[in-house]
Amino acid sequence: MRFIRLVSLGLAMLVFAVGAPASPRAADKPETAQSPATRAMAPEQKAAFEALIREYILDHPDVVVESLQRWQERQKAESEENARAALAEHRDLLENNPAAPVAGNPEGDITVVEFFDYRCGYCKRVFPAIQELIETDGNIRYVFKEFPILGPDSKIASRAAQAVWFSNPDRYLDFHAALMGARGALSEDRVLDIAAKVGLDRDTVKKGMDDPRVAETLASNLGLGRALGVNGTPAFVIGGQLVPGAIDLDTMKELLAEARRNT
Repeated sequence: MRFIRLVSLGLAMLVFAVGAPASPRAADKPETAQSPATRAMAPEQKAAFEALIREYILDHPDVVVESLQRWQERQKAESEENARAALAEHRDLLENNPAAPVAGNPEGDITVVEFFDYRCGYCKRVFPAIQELIETDGNIRYVFKEFPILGPDSKIASRAAQAVWFSNPDRYLDFHAALMGARGALSEDRVLDIAAKVGLDRDTVKKGMDDPRVAETLASNLGLGRALGVNGTPAFVIGGQLVPGAIDLDTMKELLAEARRNT
């Protein structure tokens, strides 16, 4: 562990600095600018110091716990800072890419972005809260980022949904809701059947899935997600804050209220 190595080195330097006995050969050599604390330890000295540190750690395990907690806090703070910087850098692509489906109020005062996968159980679970939020708030601009990371069926469903956005954007939300409500596998035939059930032309959707813009958009979404540190679905961006995982309606409202206070 890095902590143990650092403590070991620190104690070793301390002991040398306060007067560890020098070897006969070292005593015969002329003095140099190098401090005794920086000289290499002999194997037996190193073993003794490591034994001392091990004994100290075993007698004071709380020191290790405290060190790990501080390290985790620093890592969390660094991760959050990196996320804020990435969100600021990619904000325009995140919120204003015309290839991304949009629902709610196009002129809303707050933009919410969601990265999702149609095979993600948590995405399906949180979708009713999203619907209620869009319907009841009335001032939210909601951006959907197709983020198919859970296998071939995910990619099929996202290709179809993205194709619908390009060919018939007014029907995207209906199709999205139907896919979110679907349970089980999402083969191409089943996805096209779902499209037909919500009033879309099956052949048009199938043809649109091969539109180069679809593949480009999905690749862009995946790259954007990696740049922002999105490692799973769902993941939300609300008020310049990345919020990973499924969140309930009350949490969404709290985050929106905070974002509006900071606008």
